[in-house]
Amino acid sequence: MLVLLYLGISVFFMSHFYINTTINGKDFSGRSASSVEAYIKEQVKDYKLTIKEQDSKSDVIKGSDISLQYKESDEIEKALKKQNGFAWPLALFSKKSEKISIAVSFDETALNEKIQNLQAVTAEQIPAENAKPELQGDTYVIKEEVYGTAVDMDVLKEKVNQYISEFRSELDMEKEGCYARPKYTKDSKEVQAACDTMNKYLKASITYTMSESVVVDKTLISTWIGVDDNMNVVFDNDAMKAWFTEVGDKYDTVGTTRNLTTPTGKATTVTGGTYGWSIDEDTELVNLQNSIKNGEVVTREPAYYTGGAAKSHGEQDWGTTFIEVDLSTQHMWYIKDGSVAMETDVVTGVPVPERITPEGVYDILEMTRDEVLIGETDPSTGKPIYETPVNYWMRVTWTGIGFHDATWQAAFGGTRYKDGAGSHGCINMPLDQAAALFGMISVGTPVVIHY
Repeated sequence: MLVLLYLGISVFFMSHFYINTTINGKDFSGRSASSVEAYIKEQVKDYKLTIKEQDSKSDVIKGSDISLQYKESDEIEKALKKQNGFAWPLALFSKKSEKISIAVSFDETALNEKIQNLQAVTAEQIPAENAKPELQGDTYVIKEEVYGTAVDMDVLKEKVNQYISEFRSELDMEKEGCYARPKYTKDSKEVQAACDTMNKYLKASITYTMSESVVVDKTLISTWIGVDDNMNVVFDNDAMKAWFTEVGDKYDTVGTTRNLTTPTGKATTVTGGTYGWSIDEDTELVNLQNSIKNGEVVTREPAYYTGGAAKSHGEQDWGTTFIEVDLSTQHMWYIKDGSVAMETDVVTGVPVPERITPEGVYDILEMTRDEVLIGETDPSTGKPIYETPVNYWMRVTWTGIGFHDATWQAAFGGTRYKDGAGSHGCINMPLDQAAALFGMISVGTPVVIHY
């Protein structure tokens, strides 16, 4: 009798679900596939989904609103066939939960319209904010995350479709993650790591030795650092470059107007040229960021462009040893350690744009003996406009301006430079004075040319 009873029950469970069986959250213990399907069909008629939102608000989507219909399928039969009828005793002591995709059809346009009109969607969408480092006093601490009201529409649509397919009656948007959530919270290790890194950066202090000390410390550094979307500490390169531009405008001297007094006591100015301080902002940006990352406390010069450094800081940054040429008086001096070591009258370029001797602060670029100076090619002849041998050549610009002896000049000084004896831009010197200057100076000696 027991065997017959066991077999009879086994046969029953070959066509009925086990005891303690739920399908899509509904208890269908001992129900046949056709019974389950009949139940689902019945649910379609009066189905409605209540959507619970924030602030105790809710909305309802009715099956009739979206033309919901049940579609015949064999999913329930398949779930039943996976069940071993002879193993029914085991089901008495355990629960079995099945997830079955119920085939339904509905008007997707109507459903999307209902979703778009939910109170949670039409309300002001206040985005969630990640926890993040925040400067309080001299230290970065964690500012807690903010949970907003912005809806994650992809999640919401997915959950609504899932709940309708499973004929579930209530969707809690909070529990199902339908609201956009902050990626990082106050307990996220990434936020704490960012705080630690930023506090390390604040320990750095870089002092630039310009004409006066320029200090980069925590006050400035804190305006340059932040975190990206992945909580990596990053620099605001644009802000740093803007700062370097301000510093360069204040302390760079290449091409600026400087005041000076000639050995004769004449007060004048000099503008232009290639000599002076010029910060290499791109290189120094990298150097500074590395110093900040390492928490360095250091005093140093910034990186300068090649040739962008001078003898000293201050208005007369060429120092106390330099060559000075007064274009107005056609006279030059070599000043060493603040005293005149040699001087002579000269002849400079004809005061027309293509031959004028350029004003400005430069330096000696090269020095050679027995050079042949070659002018530009004359288009009409195809030959240089001049080929002039000189004994001493001291280049000032790469465009061909320099000091050299000029044995062809009958005299020097006065107004010869504009009376027909002017050069093509070079500073013509007597032979003995050119030889003397050649022996006194070296490449890099500053040259000040002014009116």
